[in-house]
Amino acid sequence: MPGNLKQEQDITEYIRALVDEKGHEKAELIPILHEINAEKGYISDDAIKALSEQMKIPTSQIYSVVTFYRMLSHKPRGRHVIQFCESAPCHVAGGRLVYQKLQEELGLINGETSENGKWTFVTTSCLGICGVGPVMIVDHDIYGNVTPEKIPEILSHYD
Repeated sequence: MPGNLKQEQDITEYIRALVDEKGHEKAELIPILHEINAEKGYISDDAIKALSEQMKIPTSQIYSVVTFYRMLSHKPRGRHVIQFCESAPCHVAGGRLVYQKLQEELGLINGETSENGKWTFVTTSCLGICGVGPVMIVDHDIYGNVTPEKIPEILSHYD
């Protein structure tokens, strides 16, 4: 069996089991997408198609949800995802300099993944912890009061 057909069958089976577990209601779409993203690292076209068939939701609507929420990804991400807050409070607290240092250290711009698959760098709107801005999240670890000088040490914690 060709590899792509096997992968498509695997994702279809995975989606069927997930929808059976979580439910077929439209209200379950975001939790299901979040689960797929966490398990697979991103939400593929095959996953969107299978989800559409299982939940009876047009693929265009699912794609709109996937591309609207920055917590979801439609393309593979690196092993470590850096989310940097670009909201006004973080910017005023020195976020621009931290953003520039992240770009310099990673060699990436917003939305890119490193060639070695280690890092994905994305900006996000307010993370809700403005009192300790600038703020960034690496995977599930939250860093506040970030300065450009702290970036190399923060990144060194990740293999």
